[in-house]
Formats: sequence, C-alpha cells, structure tokens
Amino acid sequence: MRYAMVIDTKLCVGCMTCVIACATENDVPPRLRRDWVTETEHPGPSGVRLDLHSQRCNHCDKPPCVSVCPAAATSKRKDGIVVVDQKACIGCGACVEACPYGARFLHPDGYASKCTYCVHLVDQGREPECVAACPASCITFGDADDPQSAVNELLRARPHHVLKPEAGCGPRGFYLS
Repeated sequence: MRYAMVIDTKLCVGCMTCVIACATENDVPPRLRRDWVTETEHPGPSGVRLDLHSQRCNHCDKPPCVSVCPAAATSKRKDGIVVVDQKACIGCGACVEACPYGARFLHPDGYASKCTYCVHLVDQGREPECVAACPASCITFGDADDPQSAVNELLRARPHHVLKPEAGCGPRGFYLS
C-alpha cells in the first residue's frame, strides 16, 4: 500500500474549506498552513482562465526532507506517508529548506510541521480531513498500489500532472487537468 492524493482542478472552487478543516483538525497555529490554495491566471483568446490548486506535502517517493534531517525526526512510513516525530525534531529547519514545494514550516513550539494526510485518521481507516470536508469533492485519497482504487481510476481517466517534476522527488500529489 502506498497512499496518494488526486486534486481535480476543474472542481476546486477555492473556498479554502480544506485549509480550515486541516487547521482545525490538526490544531495548526494562526497564520501557518499545512495546506493552502493557489490561484494562477492564464490569459487566453477567450479571456482569463483561473486555475485553483489545493496544495500540501506531496509525500514524495524520494522525499529530500528525510535525507537532510540530522536528527532522523522525519521519516517515510511503509504506506508512503512522510511524518515528523515532534519529540525528536531539533527545529533546525533543514527539512523546511529542502522541500521544493514549500510544504513545511517551523511550528512555534520548535519543531517542523507539515501535512501528514491526517495520519491519525488514516490509521483508523478514515480519510484525511481535507478530503472529508471538501464541499466540491475535488480531493480524492487512496491506495496508489491498488489498480481498482478511486485514485487510479481518476489517473487513468484524465490527463494529470505533478508539481515540479524536475525536482525528481516523485510527488504523490496529482492534479487532474
């Protein structure tokens, strides 16, 4: 099993419900974010098209944040979820700098923080809070190793891309075009 997330950019309305749900579920301090929504304008012959992307840690196949951590506080679980041991983290920020997606921050309590796919919920057989809360149902979470999973059905059915493929991290966050 290896988890992945698929975001349907045509369904995302930029409401930020995923951001609020994540912050509430994970007790994220004000003005800090484990996930966020970006807006990109694309001028064209029929006007401007606005692309909205709900973004977070990509739980990469080759996460640079793991290898740079001098305290071994960041690790990748067998299911692909990248986690931070808050007690082991020394707050040096090396992982924050190593992430090409800007998906980490230093928590005011002195440790690195990031999206964990709500691992505490996933371990109970539930989905991440951002997925459960999204009113547009634009976020799909599931097992990328299961050919019958909703994640793989979407990836087979629609063109998709990952963010910053040139970074070579193998992100597990996919965006449907």
